[in-house]
Amino acid sequence: MTRRPAQPLWDDAHLASPHTQPDKADRVRRMFDAVAPSYERINRIFSGGRDAFWRRRAVRLARVRPDDRVLDVCTGTGDLARAFAAEPPRPQLICGCDFSMPMLARAVERDSACMTWCLGDGLRLPFRDASFSVVSCAFGVRNFQDPAACLDEFVRILTPHGRAVILEFSRPRNRGIRWVYELYSTRVMPRLATWVSRDRTGAYRYLPRSILSFPDSGPMATHLEAAGFGRVETHRLTLGVVTIYLAYKGAHD
Repeated sequence: MTRRPAQPLWDDAHLASPHTQPDKADRVRRMFDAVAPSYERINRIFSGGRDAFWRRRAVRLARVRPDDRVLDVCTGTGDLARAFAAEPPRPQLICGCDFSMPMLARAVERDSACMTWCLGDGLRLPFRDASFSVVSCAFGVRNFQDPAACLDEFVRILTPHGRAVILEFSRPRNRGIRWVYELYSTRVMPRLATWVSRDRTGAYRYLPRSILSFPDSGPMATHLEAAGFGRVETHRLTLGVVTIYLAYKGAHD
């Protein structure tokens, strides 16, 4: 059983600049260890069920082929990995990788054909160069200690002309919609999600703060290109609260 921390992992001092904390990776891992039992339920409730649609859309944009090998980084409880398995044509292999054992344990409970699971750090993926033709990551890039190093790893493990599909939260461009969204995500959701999940880590204060302080679609696309992706597409969904990045390794076609 995962022990709850005596003190919040994400208090006001650490939330002032969540992406610059020197021990961010450890705090994020311990946070996900603690919220694993309620993680999927909270996602469904507070996204209004839209999180399942976002994952299906990402899988379809990836245009998976039967000979593809898919690596899902930050797989968590395996939602996106299972979405790849459910959407025809099914790829040759799907591997879900995460650094939180309690999250992976939840994924394994609902195993599916052609899937395998791996405990690993996205900044040091335990795979050889060019091992996968598709790499995916849902709502995980902003949680890395070094997001640029994470993107470098994605390029390293991809085959020539492989592709990455990345989902991240983003801020709506319309001012009115952005005001409503930020009111919900910074005031309403953290209180209710903390109460429903009985979380003591500060996870549902960290998550919206990590979104507001993370680069939006323009800078993110630039970072992908700097890592070695030659063509980057951005697809904004649900009034702009989520963006899917589809990036192709190699020279721009």
